[in-house]
Amino acid sequence: MAALDFGALVLLSIAALLFLLLQSWLAATVVRRVVGVPTGWPRTIGVGLVMSAVMAVTVQYLYRAGSGQNPGGLEVAPGVALMLLLLATGWIFALGVGALVVIEAAFPTGSLPGPQSLFFGWKARRRRGRRYAEVVSIAVRHGLGSQIRGFGRGAAPRREAKTARALKDSLAEAGVTFVKLGQMLSTRRDVLPPSYIHELETLQTQVSPEPWSVIEPAIEERLSQPLDNVFSRIDATPLAAASVAQVHEATLLDGTDVIVKVQRPKALNQVNQDLDIILRLASWLNKTTVWGQNLGIENLAKGFANSLEEELDYRIELDNMRTIEQTLSRSGKFSVTVPHGYPEFSSERLLIMDKLPGHPVSSAGKTLAELSAKERKALATTLLGATLEQIITDGVFHADLHSGNIFIMPDGGLGLLDFGAVGRLDPGTQTALGLMLYSIDQNDSAGATDSLIELLGRPENLDDRAVERAVGELLTRYGGGSRSANGQKLFDDLFNLVLAHRFSVPAPISAAFRALASVEGALLVIDPSFDVVAVARHEGNRLMRSKLKSTKITDEFQRRAMQILPMIDRLPRRLNKITEDLEQGRFSMNMRVLENTSDRRFLTSLFQQLIVAVLAGAAVLGSIMLITSEQGPLLTEGIHLYAFFGFVLLFGGFVLSMRSLMLVFKRGVDG
Repeated sequence: MAALDFGALVLLSIAALLFLLLQSWLAATVVRRVVGVPTGWPRTIGVGLVMSAVMAVTVQYLYRAGSGQNPGGLEVAPGVALMLLLLATGWIFALGVGALVVIEAAFPTGSLPGPQSLFFGWKARRRRGRRYAEVVSIAVRHGLGSQIRGFGRGAAPRREAKTARALKDSLAEAGVTFVKLGQMLSTRRDVLPPSYIHELETLQTQVSPEPWSVIEPAIEERLSQPLDNVFSRIDATPLAAASVAQVHEATLLDGTDVIVKVQRPKALNQVNQDLDIILRLASWLNKTTVWGQNLGIENLAKGFANSLEEELDYRIELDNMRTIEQTLSRSGKFSVTVPHGYPEFSSERLLIMDKLPGHPVSSAGKTLAELSAKERKALATTLLGATLEQIITDGVFHADLHSGNIFIMPDGGLGLLDFGAVGRLDPGTQTALGLMLYSIDQNDSAGATDSLIELLGRPENLDDRAVERAVGELLTRYGGGSRSANGQKLFDDLFNLVLAHRFSVPAPISAAFRALASVEGALLVIDPSFDVVAVARHEGNRLMRSKLKSTKITDEFQRRAMQILPMIDRLPRRLNKITEDLEQGRFSMNMRVLENTSDRRFLTSLFQQLIVAVLAGAAVLGSIMLITSEQGPLLTEGIHLYAFFGFVLLFGGFVLSMRSLMLVFKRGVDG
């Protein structure tokens, strides 16, 4: 018998719990519908549970009040108790709506971790929290904390320089990922002031190499076989060590000298953790600061994260090497060596490629000194020509051509290294960039201006004549291929012109300008007397003439003609109809102002919000008038019937006000 009683109690408890959950779910569903915007289910169910609990207590109290079982408390007639219960139900619901609005306004849906995160991933969150606190403390220690809100608001030059130094020092101390972020930002002269660019360009990583006891098992793991099966020799002392990877010399079993580029075992986890912090900081700054929104800092962070993830995948670098090697061999005009990669031995975290003989330009002073002036000029011409060929003709180019990545070979040739950063341009962009260089060579300021606008797009309030005059001054300065006396450079000046007229520079085009500007520095190391402007003009002219061969022009005309043939077929009939309508006075024009669906949706939501706000205000004013009125019959001692109706009306006004507020909050987030 006791067992049956216990079983019945368990079943009754389960039924009560299920009923409570069903009641809470129904309440939460109604609340979501009344609020008018989707809110997170966990918080809505939580509000529903609280509403159910309060409702249960209220029902019990009013039942006792209406049945004479509430000594010393409220005692009313059963009908009045029922009316008060209905009013209390409405207000419990209204307060639930208000609570949900307040929670949603303070912590929008998606801004907090889900319930499952309370039980899973807490170790990762703890590590991230420690790292986050460390990064923030570094920034505050260097004085960036007080600059966050006012950054980019036209600060005095002295203060701006101080903030730039603090930013550089903070990034350098924060570690490899933040150093790479600073190096990326140093190339974006279109988004940062010159003082920041100057400071960030000096960022370098100083790291110690990993011991061979750590690197050897990492190489074997990524080779999936012992080192003796692949190499006859591998040097335990690294040739170079960077923050993410280090490089070792080795010899394959067939006697080929190779370079082994291996990623540090713990580098990927650290980079991923720091990228998560960078993305979160960028999202916060984008929401809380004006300068963050103006710079598009969230998009910058996402672009940096994508490029760094690609850089950490050596399969992509291997593919980039093969692509550049194919483009250079297809041209056949320039003798530039790209190391051969070994995909059978390489992987996502390991890259094996041929070792290039010679020295990088940055440390090849002795080799260059032994070359004649003619040989040095030929080397510089080859480097610039190959770079322009990649950008204008092929659309795939080495995007990091600084002096350390360009090798002077023993035979007097050139070699390229480090293909982690490769730019890609679509055919239209290639043509626009080539036409701009062609127009510069022809001293055609109007053509160069049109090509520049086609390349970058037209910014708002652009003064075409001012741009054309600035381009004309640039052509005059570099006319005849002579460099200006103050040492300014063609590509630097061209990029400064772009920035001065507030053009928006897409990332691929920015990479092309950066490649040209960086290779210009390497060219002047190879040959200090090299005429960069004259050769760039000559090569740009040659490449565009090559692209515009008669066969290609004919093909292009045929392709365009095929596209407009249907329009030409219908043109006579349309012209005939227009002239007849004009002659007989039937010509009319029809224009639909709100044809776009998004425009109609915006106006509809705006009017809905306005109507809800007006109704809410009217209901609240009417309820106040009824509540303060002492007229009408009494429900109980001290409670007038009109006051009861006032509280009912106030309930409606309160709910409408909460809905209006939620629509305002959501419009602010979405807009």
